[in-house]
Amino acid sequence: QEHYGGLKGLTIAWIGDGNNVLQSFMTSTAKLGMHLQIATPRGFEPDLRITKIAEQNSKEYGTKFLLTTDPLEAADSANVLVTDTWISMGQEEEKKERLKAFQGYQITMQTAKSAASNWTFLHCLPRKSEEVDDEVFYSPQSLVFQEAENRKWT
Repeated sequence: QEHYGGLKGLTIAWIGDGNNVLQSFMTSTAKLGMHLQIATPRGFEPDLRITKIAEQNSKEYGTKFLLTTDPLEAADSANVLVTDTWISMGQEEEKKERLKAFQGYQITMQTAKSAASNWTFLHCLPRKSEEVDDEVFYSPQSLVFQEAENRKWT
């Protein structure tokens, strides 16, 4: 909102794990007038109950909701590219399996080519290079440090 001047009509592309952070996006974006496009590998989708809520909210608020396994499809025309850790606390033993499953999900400038011309990048930190490459993470489009500062005050 700070960067774009408003939220209504923005398209958020989540590329990564179907975790709790994504599920928060899923329950709130439509209510704020935002479209949500999600790409997760098979087997790492968000909770089905939350998906049904997101679909219902999308219909109610007239927004777009997409769940796919294709990161470029999720990034298509998106204003905001978002990811989070692929290996959460308690999942350390699954690291090898998860890294294999998430191959092709790293957010790169190639991913950003599918996004809107005014795209930005968010990550709630700490970030791992397999989730987003340095070129995107340290780019002028990256708002991760402003995002972290805003969390500090909330």
